[in-house]
Amino acid sequence: MKCPVCQTKRLEKAILAGTEIDYCPQCYGLWFEEDELQQAKDEKDRSLRWLDIDLWQDEKNFRIAKGKKMCPQDRIPLYEVQYGDSVVEVDLCSICHGTWLDRGEFKDIIAYLQEKAQHEVLYHYLRTVANEGWEIFSGPEMLKEEVLDFLAVLKVLQYKLGAQHPLLTKLILSLPK
Repeated sequence: MKCPVCQTKRLEKAILAGTEIDYCPQCYGLWFEEDELQQAKDEKDRSLRWLDIDLWQDEKNFRIAKGKKMCPQDRIPLYEVQYGDSVVEVDLCSICHGTWLDRGEFKDIIAYLQEKAQHEVLYHYLRTVANEGWEIFSGPEMLKEEVLDFLAVLKVLQYKLGAQHPLLTKLILSLPK
């Protein structure tokens, strides 16, 4: 597979956050096959596993990528789309659902998700827990994945609650067992 940016360099295999991906040794761009970006994100920061961004949610926002980047797998133009409501723009293939990230964008995505997770848990406790609890029964992921997502939210909530309300935490811990 050829790099969508350099268009001459062949992509090489690498392991990123426990996920095998392809990368360009010249521009350091990353190619994620379908679902690999989510897997790498979940492994990079396990507390973010419950926070998923559906890149295919709003296809009317897709536009042909700058510089006419081509899918390394299917050799068709990639579509550029904003990653959630972040400033990061990723490139997607409409055929294989692969994702191209330019150098540094994976790090930017993780930073964006960490900030978004803090905001969601900090300001929307009950809604976040309820949504993740409901997904245990409704999906979209497998039951095990949804339970792990729910537990991750509860863990983050526990840390946030402890930091925001230390007296309440102290009171709960002092209750008889």
